[in-house]
Amino acid sequence: MTEIDIFQEITESPQYQKLKGFYQHGDYSVYSHSINVYKTCFRIVDKLHLKLDEEALTKIALLHDYFLYDWHDKDCPKHHFTGHPRRAAKNAKRDFGLTKKEERAIKSHMFPAGLRPPTSREALILTCADKFCATREFFLSKRQKF
Repeated sequence: MTEIDIFQEITESPQYQKLKGFYQHGDYSVYSHSINVYKTCFRIVDKLHLKLDEEALTKIALLHDYFLYDWHDKDCPKHHFTGHPRRAAKNAKRDFGLTKKEERAIKSHMFPAGLRPPTSREALILTCADKFCATREFFLSKRQKF
């Protein structure tokens, strides 16, 4: 499968489309955040002329926040901030299949807030891209509170 095939398979699935209804970082949907992270990951790869597993990077970028619930609801799982990577990995493995490397990358994307450090170059790129996008989205959000 190519990177484009993987992108389409994931983003066009009915389960993934549900991410459009969940919001984070102000007024950004989890879907749009994940697309931003995907694009940022590949910008980093291009700028640094890196050779790595682009199929794995596509999957982990798109699925790193695949937790499938609205964390603003009072009934959401406790400890969302540090716990959502495990939930995202579990859901992604169930719905799209993950290698051990991809599963570890998703589980570690909150580092250093989550205690799992990245164990591959793809995981490190994901972690950096996620922090960059989350920060950018927060400051560009119309719902920020300062």
